Amino acid sequence: MRTFNHFGVVTDEKKEGAFFNEGLKVWLTDFNSSLNKIEFLKFEEGSCMPELVQKQGHIAYTVPSLEEELVGKKVIFGPAVCDEHLTIAFIEEEGISIELMEIK
Repeated sequence: MRTFNHFGVVTDEKKEGAFFNEGLKVWLTDFNSSLNKIEFLKFEEGSCMPELVQKQGHIAYTVPSLEEELVGKKVIFGPAVCDEHLTIAFIEEEGISIELMEIK
């Protein structure tokens, strides 16, 4: 079962408090600091993220099992291990990107 986690909104300016993810070449804000659970993303040239994510943003959900959730889905990125507690993947559904997050 999916549980809403945050919205990812693409912007063309680096927002105050954003941190840079070197591997993904993207500036990110902390959605946990947002009243509306918004993560702002500013992509730099050469980002490996799919164009759909870079152009439209995404909705993110936590899932109990990323492996199970990805069965039969159109995976556009990942799965990618972010740290020992977080693995993510992006899928395309209904023409938009969906981030699925398994938190341990």
